[in-house]
Amino acid sequence: MNAAVLPHVPVLLREVLAALEPRGDAVYVDGTFGAGGYARALLEAAPCRVVGIDRDPDAVAGAQAMCREFPGRLTVAQGRFGDMGEVLSGAERADGVALDLGVSSMQIDRAERGFSFREDGPLDMRMEADGATAADLVNRLPESELADIIHGYGEERAARRIARAIVAARRAAPFTRTAQLADVVRRVVPRSRDGIDPATRTFQALRIRVNDELGELDRGLRAAEAVLKPGGRLAVVSFHSLEDRRVKTFLRIRSGEEARPTRHLPQARSRGPEPTFRIIRRGTVTPGDEEMRHNPRARSARLRWAERTEAPAWVEADATRGGAECSG
Repeated sequence: MNAAVLPHVPVLLREVLAALEPRGDAVYVDGTFGAGGYARALLEAAPCRVVGIDRDPDAVAGAQAMCREFPGRLTVAQGRFGDMGEVLSGAERADGVALDLGVSSMQIDRAERGFSFREDGPLDMRMEADGATAADLVNRLPESELADIIHGYGEERAARRIARAIVAARRAAPFTRTAQLADVVRRVVPRSRDGIDPATRTFQALRIRVNDELGELDRGLRAAEAVLKPGGRLAVVSFHSLEDRRVKTFLRIRSGEEARPTRHLPQARSRGPEPTFRIIRRGTVTPGDEEMRHNPRARSARLRWAERTEAPAWVEADATRGGAECSG
């Protein structure tokens, strides 16, 4: 299928396929199913089976036609990728796991979902249909906590100024719409020379906080470690430094490596459990000029991938959640 007709264009698709090396009779987990771009590419590359997972009930509903297109080869479950061990049936293990982090184009482009600062909509930002909304946060949290969220999750230097403006504005009227919040931020943060909207980092920060995206990423990385077979591959596409640093740190620790005090010294080995991953390619894979021309949203994408060893997964207690599913 031509990627241009999909509502969400999968980023670094060829590179993710090269990392996962799809083959017949293998099982792959697409932990961020979305419009099914990675899942479709895997299914068309080899006679394999794919288990898709998505937090968004709209994505699962939209997957029904694709489930019928690949009967017996594709199942799609509503839930979080941190629960992939529960989504896989029984003691089934995976040959590969793909994670495409952050918010999808399908969510951003629908104003009623409340993710966009360019189109007015309800100030929601929830990937699922429950829990606190972005409006709840900006209307209820104290100024200091709002500033910490905007700075910590948005890496916004003007976080305290923005939080102060939000608190002042909500005294007059509560925030209910994305345009309200974006306008307040734009009034106190000048537009940068690179043309990025001043509201970008604030909206990113609230979205990450509303959906606990970094906590879920930590759970997802541990879940992938638990479900992957020896020799299985983990491929993670991230879109900002907070995500990428977490993936990099996880793989560095799980591969038994520690940060070097200086780049001129050899890599140190950690003391502890046996390494569960082998980093095959150092650094990140980034989109080429052609992909960025055709899909500007790919410009910040970074891919890291590694191969599972035979060592047992490290044991860490964690809470889990379930979810409804569809199957073909």
